[in-house]
Amino acid sequence: MTTAQPSPDALGDATLGELAQALRGDLIRPGDDGYDEARSIWNGSHDRKPALIVRCRGEADVLKTVEFARSEGLPIAVRGGGHSIPGFSTVDDGLVLDLSLMNAVHVDPSRRTVTAQAGCLWSDVDAEAQAFGLAVTGGLISTTGIAGFTLGGGIGWLVRRCGLTCDNLVGADIVTADGQYLHVSEDEHPELLWALRGGGGNFGVVTSFEFRMQEVGPTVYAGLVFYHGAEADRVLRGFRTAAAGAPDELSMAVNLTTAPPAPFLPEEVHGKPIIAVLGLWSGRPEDGDAATRPFRELAPVVVDLFNPMPYVAMQTLLDPLYPRGLWNYFRSAFFAELDDATTEAVVSAYSQVPNALSELHIHHLGGAMGRVPADATAFGTRDRDFILNAVARTPGAAGYDGVVEWARSATAALGPDAASYVNFTGEASEDRVRASYPTATYDRLVAVKDRYDPTNMFRLNQNIRPSAAADRG
Repeated sequence: MTTAQPSPDALGDATLGELAQALRGDLIRPGDDGYDEARSIWNGSHDRKPALIVRCRGEADVLKTVEFARSEGLPIAVRGGGHSIPGFSTVDDGLVLDLSLMNAVHVDPSRRTVTAQAGCLWSDVDAEAQAFGLAVTGGLISTTGIAGFTLGGGIGWLVRRCGLTCDNLVGADIVTADGQYLHVSEDEHPELLWALRGGGGNFGVVTSFEFRMQEVGPTVYAGLVFYHGAEADRVLRGFRTAAAGAPDELSMAVNLTTAPPAPFLPEEVHGKPIIAVLGLWSGRPEDGDAATRPFRELAPVVVDLFNPMPYVAMQTLLDPLYPRGLWNYFRSAFFAELDDATTEAVVSAYSQVPNALSELHIHHLGGAMGRVPADATAFGTRDRDFILNAVARTPGAAGYDGVVEWARSATAALGPDAASYVNFTGEASEDRVRASYPTATYDRLVAVKDRYDPTNMFRLNQNIRPSAAADRG
């Protein structure tokens, strides 16, 4: 059940004054200094105007903000890093609960765990954990927030060695729709922990995460090797063969893109189709050259940038390519093997790429991720060794609809049974959400939703609708 949304004007100064006085953090309203900056998010295609933004400084602020949103009937958008592709981290005429000031990280090297508040970015976690030579699967872009990334699954450079980020979630603190503050672990609310491992932000506001970590770095063998775009078919077929023999310590991806005007690329390829094969070897650095070589000899090489480097350097390597403010739309599809039909479909989509900002990624999965039992977490797809991500971008509104249609057609070409990844789904769609989970998993998630959020207060997400809402259609 959802409540009628009041007009923002109905929130009187006295009511808002009481909220502001109760907070340690900041209450920001339209017209306040900094409002436009506070309401903006990474994906420039979402230009929304919330009635209120609350920047929380601790769990008490979160509790008070959730209670306020519930009592006033305000839709609530929960923001961690603000990278939500469908724009779930903002809302028109509602309340944004901004966790960005809650960014403390504590590493326990003896237990090989890290506890991080929900406003942390992956750069925050990586910096602290690498001081002890530890890591957990993190975002491919270091400015990504840990919260949404973890709750939707978490695919990164350690996915084959460590599994998904959510596979390593061993505990969490959460504020539920009815104002409870719960610690969640295998011993406390284990079914809720199961749901947080891949079920998205459906069940409350997670205020901190505890992850199990592994020894990684500080030096890894990683980087990129570039091939000419005309070699796409040859590179993909070779990538398939190389991936079949890859050990768990090696996570690799293909990026079919357009060459940027970067100093490390020859000037004659700038602005032309190019293929980057990139990844990370997390075993002994001295073994990295041999381990990655099958991926670095797929076709005539434009330039090879694989080298020993700090783990944190690889984690930030792609950051400049994903600046704040572009209009972004992502679409994804898992698939079992990079067979001839799939290769032809991807090459065809690449030949139709609409602009220099749009690209196709194929990430090799499997390894530790594939060995987790299907019912151990809410994450829906473990039996397919690859994922295609169609990244569609424009500088602004011009041409955006066209790149969105290209991304949709690129993933649709893999077939109707290609399941989605909720973190790489560019719109809110009940059909796409259902396609992201097996039927039994989805039904189990509904049961958890019924228990912890039966009125669907937390619906600005890839929404698992509670039974009462589903019954009404």
